[in-house]
Amino acid sequence: MENHKDPISSHGLLWFGASVSIAEILTGTFISPLGFSKGVAAIIIGHLIGGVLIYFAGLLGARSGRGAMDTAKLSFGEKGAALFSMLNVLQLVGWTAIMIASGASAANLAANGTGSYQFWSLSIGILILVWLVMGMKNLGKVNVVIVGALFLMTAAISLAVFKEDPGSIAGGSMSFGAAVELSVAMPLSWLPLVADYTKGAGRKKAVSFASAFAYTAGSIWMYTIGLGAAVFLGESDIAVIMAGAGFGMLGIYVVIASTVTTTFLDVFSAGESFTSISRWPGRKAVAIAACILGTLLALSTDVFRFEGFLYLIGSVFAPMAAILLTDHYILGKDSSGEAFNVMNLALWAAGFMVYRLFMTMDTILGSTLPVMALISLATIMMNGGIEYVKNASGKEQG
Repeated sequence: MENHKDPISSHGLLWFGASVSIAEILTGTFISPLGFSKGVAAIIIGHLIGGVLIYFAGLLGARSGRGAMDTAKLSFGEKGAALFSMLNVLQLVGWTAIMIASGASAANLAANGTGSYQFWSLSIGILILVWLVMGMKNLGKVNVVIVGALFLMTAAISLAVFKEDPGSIAGGSMSFGAAVELSVAMPLSWLPLVADYTKGAGRKKAVSFASAFAYTAGSIWMYTIGLGAAVFLGESDIAVIMAGAGFGMLGIYVVIASTVTTTFLDVFSAGESFTSISRWPGRKAVAIAACILGTLLALSTDVFRFEGFLYLIGSVFAPMAAILLTDHYILGKDSSGEAFNVMNLALWAAGFMVYRLFMTMDTILGSTLPVMALISLATIMMNGGIEYVKNASGKEQG
């Protein structure tokens, strides 16, 4: 996607639109055991961590002119980065299924039984395929109208949610740190995509900031709506709230439009990620295949409880991002000329295991931030050790 002449506002609209989705609202409902005040604090802290990561990942793409998974080659080597490309394609297929399922469920309920979940799933899947054929430029032209409609609808939903008095704290249990991590996990899932949309930016810092700020602000809002719905109304299904607010067919149109435009980013980036491994069969063919697979998963699998999926994404991409950002912004390293950077791949594997270990602990800031700090420090120390060995070896030869 070339962005040399795109105004900064178009990036903001793109990423605000990406944040406004039923899946984001649904994730906010998972935090309801904390209650509203603590839940909002966890949402804000988690999203600030995630937003900073999105900014620096976007800026890396803008500076290097590389797509998201091509930037991984800077730390893991030409072939080593293929691991993350494949994992990213898999997570994007998973997100496609979640987005289609949540959109279809909401549309089905808002339609009051007109059609069926299967009908709406197929309809959304087909519309995404149509959008893929139309191309990315047409998405930008229509995005202003869709985002405007989304803004008005979510504002009305907010009024419907927050006019009530808060009820009792929802059942179940969740620590503050787990809620922070759940709030980091959603922006972290976009981390392996953002450079796909900033790589051609002219005003690099401004575009990266607009993308990060728009997504972070929108996602905080969506999470808070979901949290409020669960705490104030005792309702975790946002489609019920939409129906109660009288949106009817208008709500269906907006839900479908938002699902299509957000999920388009998932399948488009699946194509981008795969082409960093192989030019065959082409990014559009891979994007179409990702859309079809995601639709089939939505039709055949229960994807509505996806906290575990979010944590798995965090365990994969948090240590990857720590190494990549440390290499670029602190060490100034570029390993893209190598086939594999074995040391960084080993550090990533260690980071994956450390993240899973941290999930068993109750840290107030979740897992992502402490794990990234540890892996970043390890990356700096390991590189310092290698330089020391090289220098010592040079002195001995001298």
